[in-house]
Amino acid sequence: MSKKDYYEILGVSRSASQEELKKAYRKQAVKFHPDKNPGDKEAEERFKELGQAYEALSDPQKRAAYDQYGHAAFDGRSRGQSSGGGFHDPFDIFREVFGGGSGGSGGGSSIFEDLFGGGRRDPNGPQRGADLRYDMEISFEEASLGCEKDIPITKLDACGDCKGSGATPGSRTVNCTACQGKGQIATSRGIFTFTQTCPRCQGAGKAIEKPCKSCQGSGRKEKTSKVRLRIPPGVDTGARIRSTGQGESGTQGGTSGDLYVVIHVREHEIFEREGDDLICEVPISFIKAALGSEIEVPTLSGKATIRIPAGTQPGSVFRLRGKGVKNVKGFGWGDLHVRLNVEVPTSLNAEQKEKLQDFAASCDARVNPISSGFFEKAKKFFTGS
Repeated sequence: MSKKDYYEILGVSRSASQEELKKAYRKQAVKFHPDKNPGDKEAEERFKELGQAYEALSDPQKRAAYDQYGHAAFDGRSRGQSSGGGFHDPFDIFREVFGGGSGGSGGGSSIFEDLFGGGRRDPNGPQRGADLRYDMEISFEEASLGCEKDIPITKLDACGDCKGSGATPGSRTVNCTACQGKGQIATSRGIFTFTQTCPRCQGAGKAIEKPCKSCQGSGRKEKTSKVRLRIPPGVDTGARIRSTGQGESGTQGGTSGDLYVVIHVREHEIFEREGDDLICEVPISFIKAALGSEIEVPTLSGKATIRIPAGTQPGSVFRLRGKGVKNVKGFGWGDLHVRLNVEVPTSLNAEQKEKLQDFAASCDARVNPISSGFFEKAKKFFTGS
């Protein structure tokens, strides 16, 4: 199988500068790094290809040879000469480009840690607990007016028996027998050597001589507890509420993670929401619309009265200021828009039909100006003139 072109792998032109090469490599190496894609073999292979491509093209001599001979430039058998030792571990290339990280020199945080959230931090030091997500469904009224909720959360909390240390009182720590205290285990795959965190000691290099029996040395146990959450008025579906320190407990004295509650609001049987405004469709009889009247309409806080002028048309909208939803950031209240739906009577008896027919016979263009005007304009379509 033929190898992919190195320029194509990095997504650059053959005339790309060294800075453009580095920028392209940095962007894709972060995307396909194994720490970002655990268990993804395709991403792992892509990461290797990127390392090979960048190492070849970032070296002026290697790039010149590649431009002339292609992949054969690094195959000694193709040109009857030494290949110059092949390629290095792609993780070494990554660390070189990103400035330290795993295996780099000490002294401050690295770009690697900024990108991967401190994944290469000192395993013996404090480790922050994981953040948690909880999806909560609430009613329309609860979202609009605000409320308080108790949330049951099952999470890893500090073990009560060992106080989070993971050790039986009086026990000591010893070197991990799996990695001999190094914290990492190296494995070879062909020409590549991969270093991974020791699965037994989780990179600490140390092991507890007598682990706590209650938590098996982890320092944490799964517990279920209730968290009181205040939901501010005006939230809508998709809103995230953060409860600081209510995530999983940290280890080695690390802080707890946070709890993120994602809100899902149930639909209302009467109201629709558009931003901070509410829309309510209210049916009225054609008699009230024609003669005018006062009607009561629902609001989130009770009811309100609006006056309907005589001759009100279907679809007319009346606005009640400040009767909508409170802005979640505190910028006042929205409005309630009442849309009228004029109801046409059905199931008329003979007497009612006769009276309506008499009424219709007495009507002229002044009674129904809208329909009269429309048909006057449409007359030419009916007569063909």
